[in-house]
Amino acid sequence: MSGAGFILAINLFVAGLFALAFVLVGANSRTDKVAYWFAAAYGCVIVYLGCEFIQPTQPYPKPVYMLGFVAFYMTLAAGVVGVALRFRRPVPWGGMGLLLALALGANWVGYDMGRDSGFRNFAYQLPYATLQAMAAWQVLRSGRRKTFDLAILAILSLGSLQFFSKPFVAAWTGGTGDSAQSYIATTYALYSQSMGAVLQVAMGLLMLTLLARDMLVEITMRSETDPLSGLYNRRGFEQRVEAGLASMRRGGLPVALVVCDLDHFKSVNDTYGHEMGDRVIATFAGILKRMAADRMTVARVGGEEFSIFMPGSNAAGARLFAEGVRSAFSATQVDGLPQWKRCTASFGVAEWTSEESVSDLRRRADAALYAAKRNGRDRVRLAEPALDAMPQHPYPNIATGA
Repeated sequence: MSGAGFILAINLFVAGLFALAFVLVGANSRTDKVAYWFAAAYGCVIVYLGCEFIQPTQPYPKPVYMLGFVAFYMTLAAGVVGVALRFRRPVPWGGMGLLLALALGANWVGYDMGRDSGFRNFAYQLPYATLQAMAAWQVLRSGRRKTFDLAILAILSLGSLQFFSKPFVAAWTGGTGDSAQSYIATTYALYSQSMGAVLQVAMGLLMLTLLARDMLVEITMRSETDPLSGLYNRRGFEQRVEAGLASMRRGGLPVALVVCDLDHFKSVNDTYGHEMGDRVIATFAGILKRMAADRMTVARVGGEEFSIFMPGSNAAGARLFAEGVRSAFSATQVDGLPQWKRCTASFGVAEWTSEESVSDLRRRADAALYAAKRNGRDRVRLAEPALDAMPQHPYPNIATGA
């Protein structure tokens, strides 16, 4: 077996492994099915490489030649779709379809011009170069500039240049052989298959790593997110509050905590059913998400209990936010409830003091919430100051009356 033939065999094996790996990643991701497009891409690679093996054995290889071209075109087209979806860009279906139609006509005509015809070689390679450029353009237009994004952009750009350069490399290395049988023994075939293997492995490993990371982030988010409200659950909230509080402590910035509870929620469930209760929770969560700033951490920490961590806000700012949410919710007509029925919520607000723990801050906010409940509900109450934040009288005996 020639060196190019050996690399062809390796490419076939590697393509199969990548196709299987991407299928497994796609099967374990609930929301992101980008991996299936890359599985399809490597599946098409297998068909293309099969054509490369079969073509030298055919007395009339033109049909196999065209099938191989289409298979590899579909490989790169599936990659374009996968990249576009991964980077949240529109898929250029029309452009890829038009390019395929033009390329099929050009290759059908070019095949009969001889293996070393410049028109034939460019007709074969330019569509591939264009598809790689399309994928690189999707990454570039996404505006993402993290390390993985730049690496993918570099590989796609290199792939486009490699396909564009192949007709010149063929001319410099003595051509592509005078037949399909002799092609596999040429220096050009060794170069083409070697570069293809390097780019195939590099792109596969990068995309697998990126999609596996996305899958881990998705799994983590599912474990930290309440499915009904779409907010963080208690676990996700507490982890972010601990980290946020430590950051605010280092910077000496104010922090506030708002806790809230839906009023008479049990009566909603008892009177209108649990499905309606879920709708009330979802409505309230939607108001919180709409009114909360990006820096805030919003969570559903219990059945009808919610918490909002507000870094950079003092008690006055937190109270203003709570009043806005309270007013918006009490004025909202929840779908399915009678026209006269309005739901309300009560709020407790506490501002963090530098020596206070998260549990102490939560305790004071809860006490303010209970005070709001006792005083008629549908209201906001500020917490009492922490004991260590209260001014101490310089003469304890006078202060105590002793």
